[in-house]
Amino acid sequence: MSKFKIAGNTTLNGDIEVAGNKNAALPILAATVLTDDKCHLSNVPDIADVRAMLKLLKSLGKKVDKKGDNQFEISGKTDTKKLDEELAKKLRASILFLSGLLAREGQVEMPPPGGCVIGRRKVDTHFQVVDHFSGSVELMDNGNYFAKIDNPQSGKLFLNEVSVTGTENALILAAATPENTIISNAACEPHVADLANFLAKMGAEIEGIGTNRLIIKGSKKLSGVSHRIAPDHIEAGTFAIAAACTGGDLTIHDAVKNDLISTSRVLKGFNVDFEFLDKKTMHVKPSQLKSVISKVQVGLWPNFPTDLMSPVIVLATQAQGATLCHDWMYESRMYFVDKLNMMGASIIQADPHRVIVNGPSPLKGQHLSSPDIRAGIAIIIAAMIAEDESIIDRVEIVDRGYEDIENRLNSLGANIVRIED
Repeated sequence: MSKFKIAGNTTLNGDIEVAGNKNAALPILAATVLTDDKCHLSNVPDIADVRAMLKLLKSLGKKVDKKGDNQFEISGKTDTKKLDEELAKKLRASILFLSGLLAREGQVEMPPPGGCVIGRRKVDTHFQVVDHFSGSVELMDNGNYFAKIDNPQSGKLFLNEVSVTGTENALILAAATPENTIISNAACEPHVADLANFLAKMGAEIEGIGTNRLIIKGSKKLSGVSHRIAPDHIEAGTFAIAAACTGGDLTIHDAVKNDLISTSRVLKGFNVDFEFLDKKTMHVKPSQLKSVISKVQVGLWPNFPTDLMSPVIVLATQAQGATLCHDWMYESRMYFVDKLNMMGASIIQADPHRVIVNGPSPLKGQHLSSPDIRAGIAIIIAAMIAEDESIIDRVEIVDRGYEDIENRLNSLGANIVRIED
């Protein structure tokens, strides 16, 4: 177990580089099972979820070689049809091995996936994908899932929900199926597009990348490739929010402007003073925060991402006025706000999906615990702007999504000390 001791009243200034996209790296790592050839991946974020994914690849028989900072070479065959239960239960992304192993091995046994507890996260869409490709899934007596495909068949697939990982599993299986696959109602986040670009490099023909309708002509023989993981737009937005909350002057590199359109709109809604110096460089200036947006609501891409709702709630505590924050996707996303109220925030929880934030509120340091990745980083931001010192327990949860976060923030002026229990 790890904890952070955070000194308050700090301001973030300087330059920071955005890491590779966590939610792109995980499906791309899973997709490397589609080929025995070498796949060289760069800009891979050094986070706990990626390390767990690499261990899963090794447990399947794949060879994983570290080639430098944030670089890996993955090669070789899989030699098992069963996911390691202990590893798979640690992260939600283990479900992404479903399609790759079905494509290569014809069957797979796997436990229900793990991950953050932010609400009910069904696997129905993944099973719909297997069924579409003429496969089957059954629940075993030991609680694991057993999936099987003898002869993959494809065609038109309309997903029953706009699921990111469901779309990714469909993409991976379609890339290994020679027939044409048309996926409608697909998720189209930047990380989904990055996976599609990776699969296209491997030899799949994919039309509609970045849209909710994908046309894929796959191949049973996919090749090894070199690929740079796209920058993490969630991390870029997180740093922008942290700079705004602390009144800092921060330049964020590898912040892709086209991936931050909805985030930029919300930042403007809080009167954050920022500009893009070019298509990949964002400059956040000291701002007089004011809630002119009144309501922030998450939505399907390209609308505001749910993964930035927790940090935005902290931003709202520092802005003049009242803000309604609504996350209809996850019924447990808002349950961390009681921790902010303990620090002095004025937040009313209207229901599991909506809170009303009144600001600005001076925050006071507290001894708190991180409930999930995004709430964890939000509490860290709150601690940096609070009076006095805060202790944040269970920060290993934050390590799952943010690379070396304390040292990167300390380089900007934060005062964070990691303590290992």
